[in-house]
Amino acid sequence: MLEVASFFSGIGGLELGFERAGLAVNFQCEIKPFCNAILAKHWPSVKRHDDVRTLDPDDIPVADIWAAGFPCQDLSLARMGKRNGLRGQQSGLFHDFIELARERMPRAIILENVHGLLSSHRGRDFAIVLKALDELGYGVAWRVLNSKEFGVPQQRRRVYVVAVDRDPQSAAEILFEPKCGGRNPSPSRSNGAKSPSLFQTIIGDARTGPLVKSIAHCIYAESARHTGTDWSRNYVWYPDGRVRRFTPNEVERVQGFPKDWTLPLDRLAGQSDRIDSLRYHAVGNSVTPAVAEWVGRRLFEVLTRNHGRHEPFTAEDYLEAAE
Repeated sequence: MLEVASFFSGIGGLELGFERAGLAVNFQCEIKPFCNAILAKHWPSVKRHDDVRTLDPDDIPVADIWAAGFPCQDLSLARMGKRNGLRGQQSGLFHDFIELARERMPRAIILENVHGLLSSHRGRDFAIVLKALDELGYGVAWRVLNSKEFGVPQQRRRVYVVAVDRDPQSAAEILFEPKCGGRNPSPSRSNGAKSPSLFQTIIGDARTGPLVKSIAHCIYAESARHTGTDWSRNYVWYPDGRVRRFTPNEVERVQGFPKDWTLPLDRLAGQSDRIDSLRYHAVGNSVTPAVAEWVGRRLFEVLTRNHGRHEPFTAEDYLEAAE
C-alpha cells in the first residue's frame, strides 16, 4: 500500500481522489480552522499539523508520496492586479514545503496549483519550482489538466507537477498516459463551424426551472472582481425571472465532492450564513477529487510497477522501454 502525506490539505480534495485510487493517507497539514474541522470529520484518525512553518520534519510519518496544493493567492490570474508570486506570504510557503522535502526526500512529490503559476513573473516562478525539485534529484513532469475533461461540470485548469526521485521516466509516465478522461469532444458541424460553447448550453426544465449552464465557469474562493462562488458568472435562474447563487451543496457537486462534504459536524447555532460563506470559500480553494483520482491511479500503477528502481535512466533504457 502506497502512503500519502498531504500538505496545504484544504478540505481534502487530493486525499479523497487518492484514496479512491487505492492510496492511503497518513498525514495532513492545514492551517485554517474550518478546513481542519472538515478534515477531522472525514479522517478522524489521521495525524495532523496546522502550519508548515512550525512543522518538524521528523514528526511527519514515513510516506511514499508527498502531495501539496500550495496556496495560489499570489499566483492566481483572478486577482486582476499585481501578483507577488512565490515572493508572496501565501504562495511563498512553497519554499517551506521544499525545505521539509529536503529533509525527508519522499519517493514522489505531487504539486497542484492554478495555471497562473506558469506565467507568474514571466515564468520565473515556475522555473524556481522546477529548479528546486531538480536540485533535490527528482525527475519532473508537468501538465495542465482541466476538470471538465474528467466528468466534472466545471472549466477548471490546474497545473499538476509530478516529481519522482531520480526517475524522470516514471514522472512522465504518470502524467502523460494517452487517455486521461472519458469525455468525448463534441463533433464539428458539417460546414466546419465550431460547436456552440458549453457555457451557452443550458440544461434544466425550460417551463419551470431551475436552469443552469451545462459547464460552470471556474469557481474561485476570492478574486478582485467576484466574491464567494464567483456567482456573477455562475448562477441558477428560473423562467419567471428569479435568479439565485449556487447553494453550498451545488458548489460541492460542481467541484465533484459528495453532498454535505463541507458541512461541519458541530453546526454553529444561528450562524448558518457564516458557515455557508466558509463552505463556499473552502470549495473554491479545493482540488477536484476526480482529477486527483486519475493522477492517483497513474501514481499507483507506475510506482508499484517500478518499485525500487531509482537509478538514472540511460538512452538504452528508453529504447528498451519503447520496444
